Amino acid sequence: MSLFRTKNLDDMIANSRKPGGLAKVLGPFDLILMGIGAIVGTGIFVLTGTGAVTAGPALTLSFVVAAIACGFAALCYAEFASTVPVAGSIYTYTYATLGELAAWMIGWDLLLEYGLATSAVSVGWSGYFQSLISGFGINLPVELTAAPGAIPGVHTLINLPALCIMLVLTAMLSWGVRESARLNNIMVAIKVGVVLLFIFVGARHVEPANWKPFMPFGYNGMLSAAALVFFAFIGFDAVTSAAEEVKRPERDLPIGIIGSLAACTVLYVVVSAIMTGIVPYQQYLGIDHPVSLALKHAGENWFAGFVDLGAILGMTTVILVMAYGQTRIIFAMSRDGLLPKALSTVHPRFHTPFLATWMVGIVFGLIAAVVPLNVLTELINIGTLAAFSLVSIAVVIMRKKRPDLKRAFRCPGVPVIPALAVIFCVMLMTYLSWFTWVAFAVWLVLGLGIYFGYARSRSVLNKA
Repeated sequence: MSLFRTKNLDDMIANSRKPGGLAKVLGPFDLILMGIGAIVGTGIFVLTGTGAVTAGPALTLSFVVAAIACGFAALCYAEFASTVPVAGSIYTYTYATLGELAAWMIGWDLLLEYGLATSAVSVGWSGYFQSLISGFGINLPVELTAAPGAIPGVHTLINLPALCIMLVLTAMLSWGVRESARLNNIMVAIKVGVVLLFIFVGARHVEPANWKPFMPFGYNGMLSAAALVFFAFIGFDAVTSAAEEVKRPERDLPIGIIGSLAACTVLYVVVSAIMTGIVPYQQYLGIDHPVSLALKHAGENWFAGFVDLGAILGMTTVILVMAYGQTRIIFAMSRDGLLPKALSTVHPRFHTPFLATWMVGIVFGLIAAVVPLNVLTELINIGTLAAFSLVSIAVVIMRKKRPDLKRAFRCPGVPVIPALAVIFCVMLMTYLSWFTWVAFAVWLVLGLGIYFGYARSRSVLNKA
């Protein structure tokens, strides 16, 4: 039964309010921009091209399906986050409902999801950065431009720009969440401005004939693209990791979660519609800069340069927010005794988990530097879909176990909405490759070994 021991919710909430912990400095505007910062990046600047080839003009529907799956889960997240404003996101909620083993496994899952997301986006950032500086006649030595084996037939040693951006953003995160939020807000404002500029300029060049046939690959193509572009929405759940640093979590967290998801869905649908309206979807095959390609096709080369700059800033904010979310999950797991205690030590001056932040930056910065991008992206989607399914189940269990708990925000339509979230997530998981499922299973088995070999005996609940 120790595998299913749960944490006391009232104690968790009380401990999060003790002095000397994480600084409470974030408001609703910060949270919305944090969500947009985590969501708008690789998805809109890179995956829209791959999605267009898979679904055709029906890519707009693919984004809607992925957004619906995320929206159902977001309502569940909003209830938990506003009710239990404690660092750790779904890991913490699972610990209070399904027990320690389930919490450890979902925390282990999130370490993979958030960590590889930062590494993968760092590699994408490196490619855009090298393209930008090459326009000024600056070229890095070939050996420092990519991971070993990333470019067939070319001898490379390390992706130096990917490592450098991880270390720079790690320094920002370690100095304080207020400073990081300010930097994020500025970059988000610029990249959203770039996206709106694309919409304004590109809309004048749309040819409705390019939208026919609207669904050339049928519903299977549209749903396959939805499973792919689901990656574009990963990040709104990182907002819940900030719960312990929010001034008024019961009000601000639901606003941040739902507001950022809604804003990004509108941007994705409009951008994908304009893209496929300017350039026939077949021409996006193998293109990793589809938004700027559409503008160049329309003869707007000057604006295409702005889009490349927006892509760099977009990926920067994704790395920043995902790394932030991972450090807070590590902080929560360490505080519970499942990871070494040093990782939950709060810096007396900066009020951040200093050691955990630098560990994440160095480890996943090195992974970005030496592991090719195609290897990094295999497991991110399946881990996120599993987490979304679990939080949807947990909100129903919490309603049964603690009906007396004060809930500032209540997920509507329980248990129907949570059930729909699980159905949509599982449906999208079935469209992922068998290799992804096998690799995910191997990672979970490794996590079980660490839990029984280390974490279980050192758990705070076990000592109690």
